[in-house]
Amino acid sequence: MDRKAGTLQATSLWFQKPGRAVLRDEELAEVPEGWCLVESLFSAISPGTERLVFLGGVPREVFARMKHPYMGGEFSFPVKYGYSLVGRIVDGPDERIGQTVHVLHPHQDRCVVKSEDAFPVPDEVPPERASLASSMETAVNAIWDSQAAIGECALVVGFGIIGSLVARLLESMPGLKVTVTDIDSHKLTLAGKLGFEARQPNDVSGSFDLAFHASGSPGGLQLALDRVGFEGRVVELSWYGTKKTALSLGGSFHPMRKKILSSQVSSLPSRFRSNWDLKKRKSLVFDLLKNEAFDSHITHRFPFGGLPRVFEEFKTAHAPGLSYLVVY
Repeated sequence: MDRKAGTLQATSLWFQKPGRAVLRDEELAEVPEGWCLVESLFSAISPGTERLVFLGGVPREVFARMKHPYMGGEFSFPVKYGYSLVGRIVDGPDERIGQTVHVLHPHQDRCVVKSEDAFPVPDEVPPERASLASSMETAVNAIWDSQAAIGECALVVGFGIIGSLVARLLESMPGLKVTVTDIDSHKLTLAGKLGFEARQPNDVSGSFDLAFHASGSPGGLQLALDRVGFEGRVVELSWYGTKKTALSLGGSFHPMRKKILSSQVSSLPSRFRSNWDLKKRKSLVFDLLKNEAFDSHITHRFPFGGLPRVFEEFKTAHAPGLSYLVVY
């Protein structure tokens, strides 16, 4: 454990300015009572949201809403941002030493967090797979918001990490048929290898009961809206930041009573709030992650020291795969 003049040291990823990512050394506070020191094993990049933060695409009016307790700096830069880290507790309450935990924390090789914020990872979930937990919470919330039912036909537009997890969860529902589409032929090939029915956007025909949009593009949202039938629901999972979004609503949208539903992971659907909270949802997520099929959703691995280069590539292109795993 690195110490300089008796002070605990850590290295973290910062977005120094729009389009510029760097690793910084910083000092950590001593571990107070009720807190713990976590040595990082893995963290997951959320390519859609983190790319927008990296490029300066966060609207000022949501700065406060998007901030979380362990974020560093401000969205006006510099900023330290990320929210899916898996590590091992090495200091803190005696009964927790050695536990593998998941924390909503930026990319950092060690961190000091409240013990209550370090969620224990079940023994049946490998630490690598546990890095999917934050994205899985988003997928679970989306399916709750959709009110997906047995026997329905669902379309998933956009096969990134969120779209792929939504598709995997839908696939486990009895009698529910899932079709995946993406404009990227490589992602469609990957979807096919993972066992999904995958079609090019131009080949998606018929009428779906519901659709999940996770492509991050207005064209993908339009496709989802056009392909649902009477009173069809479209769950919007893409976040556009400061980017404007245009839709054509003059055709079937009104006469067929179609719906666009917003889904956001920070809040539970109203009908769940009497019996659920965020901790109970996270317990559900880790029960779901006991399924080894989710290992195939981790498609890229990078050493922590190479993170600035990964984000440099995000400047000119969207992430080509699903989950990006950072290895410490």
